[in-house]
Amino acid sequence: MANFAVAKTNDVKPGQMKSFAVNGKRVLIANWEGTFFATQDLCTHDNGTLADGELVDGEIECPRHGGRFDLKTGAVTALPPMFPIKTFPVKTEGDHIVVALE
Repeated sequence: MANFAVAKTNDVKPGQMKSFAVNGKRVLIANWEGTFFATQDLCTHDNGTLADGELVDGEIECPRHGGRFDLKTGAVTALPPMFPIKTFPVKTEGDHIVVALE
């Protein structure tokens, strides 16, 4: 795994999600109640971007069909998706959000 400084902490406000290009992948950074999470930015149901969705009770809601995924584990919490999304280790270093990717 390699660590990548993806964004600055003030780039993703509490309650927001943003997609970033990192090492040839789209990574979604979410700020839920001041804690940062990193996941893939593609819904496993139809490969649509999750960045245009919403954060609801610690879950990502896909904007296309309303499927939901747990921010911490990537597990499906509401259908229609059948498969979880990938999650990545994330930490802050100073004012940078750092994500570990394979």
